[in-house]
Amino acid sequence: MSFFNFLLRRKPAIRTPASLADFIDEQAAFLVQKGIYDYSRARSGHYSKVMLADKGFQSALNRARWRAFPLGLAMVGETVEGVLAAHAGSDRRGELDPLIALVLSVHDHYAQPAELTDEEWSGGRAELALHLERLSTHPPKRIIDIPVPFADRYFALMPFDKQFLTPDAPTARGFMQLHLVAVHEQLEARMNATEVMRQLRNN
Repeated sequence: MSFFNFLLRRKPAIRTPASLADFIDEQAAFLVQKGIYDYSRARSGHYSKVMLADKGFQSALNRARWRAFPLGLAMVGETVEGVLAAHAGSDRRGELDPLIALVLSVHDHYAQPAELTDEEWSGGRAELALHLERLSTHPPKRIIDIPVPFADRYFALMPFDKQFLTPDAPTARGFMQLHLVAVHEQLEARMNATEVMRQLRNN
């Protein structure tokens, strides 16, 4: 198979809760990690290779990405919920409850990282659960609005002292908006929402 054929190969359909969980995991990790690594490289300039190879800085990067992971799950989970809600009819709660459990299972799949305290790890999960629970209190948002309440919190997690941070939170928000639009497009193209929702409700 040529390189271009590989690029053009269709990604597998999302037909089960398990495949949806894998998708959420992958997209949430990419969403938070790419921003952190790209900003770290840009902020370090010519010294980026040296900094990224430094064990102390690697630990700071790991701490940043694990603290940000629940934020990524919240944003991707909300994007998924918006797609499923369009197929839920009047029973949105019946769609939301099993989806919350699925998103939390993605978080719980991972052991507590060494870089985080018990309070940070459990607190991130609790905030994730609360955000997902609150989705029932309002209609699904526009995709570009989903990252807005997270952008400043996410940017504050960058692995640099606050005094060295540049005012680039709007840039981070723009990246997250673009990525969530791409996530939404993938869901529309790849997910059999009716079948996934049926299986979620029956689990």
